[in-house]
Amino acid sequence: MQQKTIKHTVSCFGIGVHSGKPASITLYPAPANTGIKFVRTDIAKNNEVTARYDFVSTTNLGTTIKNEHNVEVATIEHLMAALWGCKIDNIIIETDGPEIPIMDGSSEPFIFMIECAGIQELDHLRKYLEITKEMTIQDKDSITKISPSEDFSVDMNIEFADKLIGKQTYQFTDRQRCFKHELARARTFGFQQDAISLQKMGLAQGASLENAIVLHEDKVVNSEGLRYQDEFVRHKMLDLVGDLYLAGMPIKGHFETYKPGHTINNKVLRSIFSDPDSFRVIEDY
Repeated sequence: MQQKTIKHTVSCFGIGVHSGKPASITLYPAPANTGIKFVRTDIAKNNEVTARYDFVSTTNLGTTIKNEHNVEVATIEHLMAALWGCKIDNIIIETDGPEIPIMDGSSEPFIFMIECAGIQELDHLRKYLEITKEMTIQDKDSITKISPSEDFSVDMNIEFADKLIGKQTYQFTDRQRCFKHELARARTFGFQQDAISLQKMGLAQGASLENAIVLHEDKVVNSEGLRYQDEFVRHKMLDLVGDLYLAGMPIKGHFETYKPGHTINNKVLRSIFSDPDSFRVIEDY
């Protein structure tokens, strides 16, 4: 498979889920081997941040990346998941502030943007990160096991005290399931009582029923209900896909994950790259 970028420039506007301030992004085509780069247009210099696991600075309530000049871009995971789903390897993303717009809380609006821009094949082969040995990574009660595989596949288990969520499982294999149809529409979710506490702390200022599933007393507050019966675990899978794309290339490996989250997702990548025997980089052919 060839590397890909987009054909045309495309923009969108929204709000930052934590800042509550207007936010916009513009996607630009990029040459082969550019990778995924964010550019803060509200900052005059040293404003480029590479989408890479070792640039991750914060994993609390989302994934934030930061360059050596302390320039940050927050809440990138849903856009990263969309880029993975559309197999975009190279792109420049201009943002006019420190946070990517939350849109509807899923990856679907970003998929729509990319499809509107069109997808362009480039004259270079894709690179893949191939897992070559088994590893187990743990962060508190979150556990992820990885093992070699010819494909990217995930067995996910989540568990919440909330009765509506409870225990949910989901299996995803990139050869058998389509990201756009199976995962892209799954929205982020939270609890009404937590949102009130976060807003008092200056966080979640832009959170609303328009960009998140809100739960209260084991019920969905949103009038339209759920998009999938198991939307919660599907969104966790979406987050995982976006976070793992910070490897800088798609991964060939099998992941078994229990209670996943942004912190352990990043810890998985750091563990892989810290052990040269656990992976190799290959080109498609």
